[in-house]
Amino acid sequence: MSEVLSEIPLHKNRAPALSTTAVNITAGSARTKCAACRKSWKKRCLRWLMSRLTCFCAGRTDAGVHATGQVVHFETSAVRKDAAWTMGVNTNLPGDIAVRWVKDVPSEFHARFSATARRYRYVIYNHRLRPAVLQQGVTHFHLPLDADIMHRAAQSLLGENDFTSFRAVQCQSRTPWRNMMHITVNRYGAYIVVDIKANAFVHHMVRNIVGSLMEVGCGNQAETWMADLLAMKDRTKAAATAKAEGLYLVSVDYPDHFALPRLPMGPLFLAD
Repeated sequence: MSEVLSEIPLHKNRAPALSTTAVNITAGSARTKCAACRKSWKKRCLRWLMSRLTCFCAGRTDAGVHATGQVVHFETSAVRKDAAWTMGVNTNLPGDIAVRWVKDVPSEFHARFSATARRYRYVIYNHRLRPAVLQQGVTHFHLPLDADIMHRAAQSLLGENDFTSFRAVQCQSRTPWRNMMHITVNRYGAYIVVDIKANAFVHHMVRNIVGSLMEVGCGNQAETWMADLLAMKDRTKAAATAKAEGLYLVSVDYPDHFALPRLPMGPLFLAD
């Protein structure tokens, strides 16, 4: 795709001799695995800073998943204006990673452990013919989907629940319990967007939920099926995992006292 699909905010922490920097990043699907993104980020930043760098991501994503709101923090002794950080780092980053903003943050800030919630959007291209221009940024589903039924079915997942039925077998989390704060399903022409926010997610949770919602939306399962799956606590009863290409990490929430910028979540082809 020609557009940038992932954006990273830069955060800087100020310590006696070190600066901690928070960064907001956009990254394409090939870069969104945190380790791969970190490796590329560190390599290019080291070239620019001429100093050693350790950085931390807000969350990990699977290969093929995009990000418009990934957050990274690192500590550095280098002194730069925020605009210089943004422009300088972007000059040295590959085309599928871009910094959206940079901000100094207190030394106690941590991109992962200070986060209070994460938000994802899953984009389905619902048309009988596959897309060409956005094929790496959406998931194609050729059968007609009823977004209203999908939305109503999804509301049964709200609140603090055991998400075992939507948890990958290889998940390493100690508990399947998560607090889902928000889930909506809306249609925009040929696009259907599933918008999900929770305090945290078990492995493949969003993609497994979307896979089952599509079964409801095309009429293969009843509207009550999502509630039934939640109660079953059995991954084998739910639908197949939806593809990675349609998934975007769009926002990470932090306590207000960090005063981090809030930009449009995206992806770029969607109005917020």
